[in-house]
Amino acid sequence: QVQLAESGGGLVQVGGSLRLSCAASGRTFSSYAMGWFRQAPGKERQFVSAISASGVITSYAESVKGRFTVSRDNAKNTVDLQMNSLKPEDTAVYYCAAHSKWKGGSYYYTNGMDYWGKGILVTVSS
Repeated sequence: QVQLAESGGGLVQVGGSLRLSCAASGRTFSSYAMGWFRQAPGKERQFVSAISASGVITSYAESVKGRFTVSRDNAKNTVDLQMNSLKPEDTAVYYCAAHSKWKGGSYYYTNGMDYWGKGILVTVSS
């Protein structure tokens, strides 16, 4: 099992940047696929990005492609989400997640992942 804790959220202006980080506990972090999801007010949680255990494969939702970058550091048990060119519609609670196997973005889009952090709020103001 893995426990996840997000950090780095907050208030940012339109067009600005923010970097989210997720710290994971457990010695098997490097074997998990990791992901980011978000839930806007009044909406369902949606897939944002995922990265394979090795970090070689990444996947992004269409709405964030070219603006967001996911990365991980298996030595530090962390996964980050660099968010650039932020828009008001990016406002949401962002969740870090872990999955025991790499299944691809389409799978996570529909099914989510095994383990979840508590989430952190990102507000993009215009």
